[in-house]
Amino acid sequence: MRDVEINIKGMVSAHTIIAFSIFIATLMPHFFVENYSVYGTHLAWLYSVSGSVAVVNITIFWLLGISPPTKKHTLSYKVSRLVKSCLHFVASCLFFHLVLVLYGATLLEAALETFSLAVLLSCFTTLRCLCALGPNVQAWIRVFSRDGAMSIWDTCLQITTAGTLIGTWLGAFPIPLDWDRPWQAWPISCSLGATFGFLMGLLVAPGWIYWHRKQLTYKCK
Repeated sequence: MRDVEINIKGMVSAHTIIAFSIFIATLMPHFFVENYSVYGTHLAWLYSVSGSVAVVNITIFWLLGISPPTKKHTLSYKVSRLVKSCLHFVASCLFFHLVLVLYGATLLEAALETFSLAVLLSCFTTLRCLCALGPNVQAWIRVFSRDGAMSIWDTCLQITTAGTLIGTWLGAFPIPLDWDRPWQAWPISCSLGATFGFLMGLLVAPGWIYWHRKQLTYKCK
């Protein structure tokens, strides 16, 4: 039980750093982009947040030693693993792009905006899976199946991924409404919804795990 509580404290610290990185990434373009605003120059905000979340997540998972141990330590194996991870991330971006188009995004007119949102979603979801589980699709299926979590970080992946996807879905509701607000332009409300959903997942995950720690103890590493 004590190990679980220590791990939860580490998770809280990690999530605080990730949330703070999003705040910093929102402010940074002010110094490099003329007339910057989250609405007016939304792609700049998207790229800034995506890059920041990617770098911070990779660093945190590596420092905390959450990544799965490798059975081989040869350079060729590590390079192969890195290449597979990159391919999985690109495939995730393409998959999210396809899903967004199927759900109503224009195929060609706003392709750059749609793909940028797909990259943001991949940074919030797939990248974290790659950091925690590696390019192992079977492990991903296990984690997102019922009662498949084997550690508090697996449970955290479930919660943050669900928060991101639900936030994106809810963010799409205002787009067709005749309010003529700047944040209704594609894909602003969806990307903001995804970000808020991800942040809510970061906030909720440690509390939910702590509240259910007795039931989850047998699963925790």
